[in-house]
Amino acid sequence: MKTYTPDKIRNVGLAAHSGSGKTTLAEAMLYDSGYVNRMGKVEDGSTVMDFDPEEIKRQMTIGSSVATFDWKGAKFNIIDTPGDQNFINDAYSALAIMDSVIIPIPADTGIKVQTEKIWSRASARNIPKVLFINKMDSERANYGAMIQQINDIFKSKILRLTLPIGTGEQFRGVVDLLYMKAYIYEKDGEGRFTTEDIPAEMKEAADRERQELIESVAETDEKLLDTFMETGTLTDEALYKGFRRAVIGGEVTPVVCGSALLNIVVRKTLDLILNFMPSPLDMPPARGVGEDGKAIEIPPEPAGPAAAFVFKTFADPFAGRVSVFRVYSGSFSSDSNIINISSGEKEHLGALLELHGKKQTHQAEAVTGDIVAVAKLKHTTTGDTLGGAWEKYTFEKPHLPAAVITFALTPKSKGDEDKLAVALNRIREEDPSLTSGLDSDTKEYVISGMGQVHIEVAIGKLKDKFGVEAHIHPPKIAYKETIRGKARGHGRLKKQSGGHGQFADCHLEIEPTDDSRDFEFVNAIVGGVIPKQFIPGIEKGVRETMAEGVLAHYPVLGCKVTVFDGKFHDVDSSEMAFKVAAREAFREAFMNARPVILEPIAEIEVEAPEECVGDVMGDLNQRRGRVLGIEASNGSHKITALAPLGEVLSYAPDLRSITGGRGGFSLKFHSYEEAPSNIATRIIEDGKKHKEKE
Repeated sequence: MKTYTPDKIRNVGLAAHSGSGKTTLAEAMLYDSGYVNRMGKVEDGSTVMDFDPEEIKRQMTIGSSVATFDWKGAKFNIIDTPGDQNFINDAYSALAIMDSVIIPIPADTGIKVQTEKIWSRASARNIPKVLFINKMDSERANYGAMIQQINDIFKSKILRLTLPIGTGEQFRGVVDLLYMKAYIYEKDGEGRFTTEDIPAEMKEAADRERQELIESVAETDEKLLDTFMETGTLTDEALYKGFRRAVIGGEVTPVVCGSALLNIVVRKTLDLILNFMPSPLDMPPARGVGEDGKAIEIPPEPAGPAAAFVFKTFADPFAGRVSVFRVYSGSFSSDSNIINISSGEKEHLGALLELHGKKQTHQAEAVTGDIVAVAKLKHTTTGDTLGGAWEKYTFEKPHLPAAVITFALTPKSKGDEDKLAVALNRIREEDPSLTSGLDSDTKEYVISGMGQVHIEVAIGKLKDKFGVEAHIHPPKIAYKETIRGKARGHGRLKKQSGGHGQFADCHLEIEPTDDSRDFEFVNAIVGGVIPKQFIPGIEKGVRETMAEGVLAHYPVLGCKVTVFDGKFHDVDSSEMAFKVAAREAFREAFMNARPVILEPIAEIEVEAPEECVGDVMGDLNQRRGRVLGIEASNGSHKITALAPLGEVLSYAPDLRSITGGRGGFSLKFHSYEEAPSNIATRIIEDGKKHKEKE
């Protein structure tokens, strides 16, 4: 088994919107490297990277996958990421461990929203990027329009490394501006090409772009600029060194064009990664958090302490739970003991695994910069830091957008509740952007994710992997009931059945609590008209009735209840009898104390492009939202508002529609407020109907 040093490792991601050709490009790379002997296709489910049943079914990448291969003596770890907004968090997690990223842009449809988000994320982390204008063989391919769009949207210094020779059916190769040669391809998917002189009709444009390339590289370095000003050019050696430094430093972004499907310019792209993109040793120190909570830096030191970050977990049908991690310092060996620094638990590493999509091969050692996996770690989850000793820091976890849509989840078979909970825990290990659990207010099991498709995929995995079938439906809203006034109620129970009877009589007064407490019970009985041993029964009856609700069968809160009078019988009275009487008394008093429905209010933060702010605010107003403020943030606007939770449960797809997918939002509970009368009437009617069905 070949051993690679850190300088011979390349960790490169493929990230962009869904349908841009990421998986096909990965497949072509694997074919050109010799790892596979034929290129698979997304359409027939035969690619190395999209192997999950849901991915094959939906013909889209759902989870990031890693494949390793050798290219000209270097180890390439490529990470194919999802581009659909439902699974974008998985792409964000993978970005955290990439050293460079290839962003494919379809020449026929251009840049879409998720590509913009990937660009922003990669730029924020200073990850060197390559733009691959893909699908140049498409009938609607427009290279010039794509270059203009790249300039308009990304507003970054780009350097064209290739010019297309023809477009659509006439696309047959490129002019390479780094080496000033033309490469003509067979168009049979084999990636073979012949090297020729630049076509005469393209020579002028190529010379002009080559000069632009030289000038742009020279401007990134003072010494190179002096040389250029003196001589008007740069030597090839100076150009290549300056270009690599500028790319790694994020000062320029290379742009190439080709066709992943026809395997055109894929090998040239691999060479570009090998020669001009960073190795792990070229990357700045990773960000971490020290023992005191302060930010620290962890440099890539091959001889330093072993430190790695777990960025993904997945369930393998044979190996069980598999943890995928990136080594940032030192090295790890198979069959060794380590520490999970995040949890403080000891772990034993079994065989280290080199990943090739769903296939795995054993690897003896993982050096600084490498990406490997290990099965059956007992105490390790996504986001944990692994080390060889009791280190005093953990790696910074990527910030991921919170779940935006929630459904109630019910197993199809009664008695499967425990199996459902266990299976969901396993799925959440693979996908931390999913959340689930029992809602303490509504008593429903709920699941939250990034969109309905995200939830549906999770339900599919429940069935396929764990044999648990469930269906989803809109969740209940946790409304509450309370009072605005003071009233008294009388409850009486009198039953005689031949032997001991049942007798209890109590008078209650209820009023709003004056200190925001949910419940206050006061015993104001004097003279022993109700003996002390029966008072707990009265309080139990009140509490049970408040839990069940009176007006619309939602829990009651904010009530002060005083028992002030009553009667008892020496033989027939009991704690149970007084509990029943108290329930009757509370209901009577509650209905006379100006009862109201309270609805949960969410604080919502919406990020939207400037041109969409008016439409977003109008939509929030229609949802009975109250805008608290607007502020500019990173080229967009952040709108903070309060809105009833029931009005924003389905906000995610509506916001995407309003903003063309460029908007995002987060929710958190803020408070309870009295519902308007028309809303309260509907809630009461719905609550009574639901109670009748039970």
